[in-house]
Amino acid sequence: MQRLTPLLLVGVLLTWLTPVVAQTPDYIIQSNGAPMRALVQPPGQTPRLATPTPAAVRVDAPASGALAAKPATRGKIRIGVILPTESSALGEAAAVVRSGVEAAAQVDQSAELYSVDATGDNVVERYRAAVADGVNVVIGPLSRESIAKLAPSVTVPTIALNSIDRQAAANPKLYSLSLIVEGEARQLARLMRDDGRANPLLVVGGDALSQRLGKAFADEWRAVAGKPARQMAFDSSDMTPLLQAAGQADAVALALDVAQAAKLKSALTPDVPVYGTSQLNVGGAQAELAGVRFIDMPWFLMPAHPAVQRYPHPAVPLTRQTERLYALGIDAYRLAVQLAVSRPGAAVRLDGVTGDLRLGRDRAFERQLPAGVMGGNALQ
Repeated sequence: MQRLTPLLLVGVLLTWLTPVVAQTPDYIIQSNGAPMRALVQPPGQTPRLATPTPAAVRVDAPASGALAAKPATRGKIRIGVILPTESSALGEAAAVVRSGVEAAAQVDQSAELYSVDATGDNVVERYRAAVADGVNVVIGPLSRESIAKLAPSVTVPTIALNSIDRQAAANPKLYSLSLIVEGEARQLARLMRDDGRANPLLVVGGDALSQRLGKAFADEWRAVAGKPARQMAFDSSDMTPLLQAAGQADAVALALDVAQAAKLKSALTPDVPVYGTSQLNVGGAQAELAGVRFIDMPWFLMPAHPAVQRYPHPAVPLTRQTERLYALGIDAYRLAVQLAVSRPGAAVRLDGVTGDLRLGRDRAFERQLPAGVMGGNALQ
């Protein structure tokens, strides 16, 4: 995978890649062509935080990766943050995630961070060394490849920041915290059902992300409504069939990128209810999408949420897509603290900045998101 310029950085959780690269399995949410802001710091370094606070003790492994033994502060949780911050492909995304982890640590002061750079080639070795050095719980890895390699060797509660491949070895101490697009699509289907929609039209784009969104929505709608949703492909050259079908539906669900969604929404009559996921919320006025009912994380939709108010935003502005990585880092830290002190098998739940998080099947954290309306922040 080729390293992108500072204005088009790479990520595996919120991937802002070309449609070709986006077809690889190593991503969670993508908004094609949406540039990240350039990092002020050199690649791999953590973006500066908005409000300096007394920092939690942080132990960094030497650049060589050799971990010198350092005694932990007595009675304090030690969290290993194992991310590929020096990776040519993933370092920028890893740096943003780590900055969110550090923001939470600076505010909460309940744990010390032990930061380790690791890639798929050395993740097992460096994980074992971190645990031997007293780490109680781990945040990372970032890529599905690294997660699969590490899975058999996990010995302390470990929060992988991606979905876990079905072929990965099962391990009761390995958890998954991710922003999977399928989860949002399923929630959108349930939201529309709860809103009383009975005959929706699902419009799906041709790119890989839209196809995944569409499939997950269609599967969930069939499960909750007992019948399939009418589905049509988006065709910008002739939208007449789409507009006719929308006139016969009681709502339209968008599995489209932002440009396609804006074009279709502008062509629909104002009385047609339109729904979408956080993929459409890229920031700014977005006048063409005004009125679209969508779901997104509390970090953006609920400024009065206690956790959203508690943690600082980055001083250097991020794009909406990039900032989701930062928020993910905050919740990863908060969950790591919980897991470090929880009894095995205990229920784990967090009213998080990325959503209401609950530990579900296969040790994957499920997110429940609030709903808002584009062009405003009315939550319903």
